[in-house]
Amino acid sequence: MRLLSPFMPLILTSMILLGGCGQQSGNDAAQPDVVTNIRDEALPDTDEPAPPANAIVPVEPIPTIETPKPPASQAGMVPKSLQGRWAGMQSRCDDRSDALELTIKPDQLIFHESVGTVQSVDAEEGGHIRVQAAFTGEGESWMRTLSLKPSADGARLTIVNDGTAVTRKRC
Repeated sequence: MRLLSPFMPLILTSMILLGGCGQQSGNDAAQPDVVTNIRDEALPDTDEPAPPANAIVPVEPIPTIETPKPPASQAGMVPKSLQGRWAGMQSRCDDRSDALELTIKPDQLIFHESVGTVQSVDAEEGGHIRVQAAFTGEGESWMRTLSLKPSADGARLTIVNDGTAVTRKRC
């Protein structure tokens, strides 16, 4: 005797599917974790949540503070004779990734991984030029005074930083 006809699985599936019709969806659904309306769940909430009861709400907006640049006076600028691109003595001038690459502007010293904003420039004995600059690089900031000594022909520049001298060639 055969208990199940070949159509029985089809009939059972249809009954299960039809049995779900007419049930309410939403908060009182039997399955709380099932998303009933995907569109409502996918759209971002456009209302901002209310701040917590103990939140500090600023009365005024946070001010934007710009650091003023020093006035562009000739006395506080790097001399024109030192401005330009410099590279290590054994380096190629067209190698922008050279660790000894240096670009000197009237108000900046741009090294490979740091930039110094010139604060003051003073001439010293023997042709040395003392440059005090505020540096930033690799997430840090610091002040540094460098001693720059150009060669007599202007083709080389020796920079003394904390007692260490490095000579570069003009590009």
